[in-house]
Amino acid sequence: MAGNTFGQAFRITTFGESHGRALGVTIDGCPAGLPIDEDFIQAELARRRPGQSKIVTQRKEADRVDILSGIFEGHSTGTPIAMVIFNADARSKDYSHIADKFRPSHADFTYQQKYGRRDYRGGGRSSARETAARVAAGAIAKLLLRRAGLSIAAYVSQVGELALNTPPTALDLSQVEATPVRCPDPQMAERMIELIQRVRKAGDTIGGVVSAVVKHCPVGLGDPVFDKLHADLAKAMLSINACKGFEYGSGFAGVAMRGSEHNDLFYDADGQVKTRSNHSGGIQGGIANGMDIYFRCAFKPVATIVAGQESVNEVGEKVEVTGKGRHDPCVVPRAVPIVEAMTALVLADHLLRQRMVQMA
Repeated sequence: MAGNTFGQAFRITTFGESHGRALGVTIDGCPAGLPIDEDFIQAELARRRPGQSKIVTQRKEADRVDILSGIFEGHSTGTPIAMVIFNADARSKDYSHIADKFRPSHADFTYQQKYGRRDYRGGGRSSARETAARVAAGAIAKLLLRRAGLSIAAYVSQVGELALNTPPTALDLSQVEATPVRCPDPQMAERMIELIQRVRKAGDTIGGVVSAVVKHCPVGLGDPVFDKLHADLAKAMLSINACKGFEYGSGFAGVAMRGSEHNDLFYDADGQVKTRSNHSGGIQGGIANGMDIYFRCAFKPVATIVAGQESVNEVGEKVEVTGKGRHDPCVVPRAVPIVEAMTALVLADHLLRQRMVQMA
């Protein structure tokens, strides 16, 4: 199976299955001498872990990370960093009823057709539990970005039809973790929580949007043509389970504007070139221009629902599939740290490709 490695200069490879013994990641390319805060890595995993509130899956996993290599006396050594997270609360019997059935809108059918076999226990490699390894790697990428002065903040800006239309510049992003839905607007957060709870009680699921902002990104990150910064961000976000859409800057809303409205006019700000607006989302020609980078990711409703759904089994017979096990009624609260992690991995990779990071 290909497709388990991401990045060039800062490169990760993840491994493991949802109901296997463990999940893990190796990081190749992390510079030697980076201070590694293991408590920070664990805190990032705690933001993604299941069972953290009443509006997420109730699978109980502490997601304790064990660092196996690449760290000595609290610093990276420059050799591959290996981390593993052991599964503790897998209940594989919850999936025995779909061992030969294809769940609607899951990867069951495509995996079976491509590989001739599949791990039906929670989806195996196709499970969103794989993203725990990405968050662990993303935490180290964040530590690297701190040294260059970059910061990343993601938050829930929409659940179903409830949309927070306040621009990120007008939000207090320090309040993202104040509610379990991770929306920085307290009143909207309460409405989102109530909606998710109502949908869950009905045995259904609902989608949403995660927005992200990158501050203090140096001018020059990104490469022309095929390695544009926004293209790499798009690939990173669309590789996250359930992500169905990506837009940066003005995105699709920009099509309703005239060029005279949309153009970001340059001006000199005490010797620094800036733009008066930021419809470009901090990226022009695929290269960071020094303004805030902002983008949005759309996540579909979770495919597993309680109600019975029509499907077929492996021999093409008509069957009914009902949802069992423990699943999120809405993925976006736990997707926030995943979006941040993938953003950090992209930026760390481009920083090292630009050789903008020094440990000394």
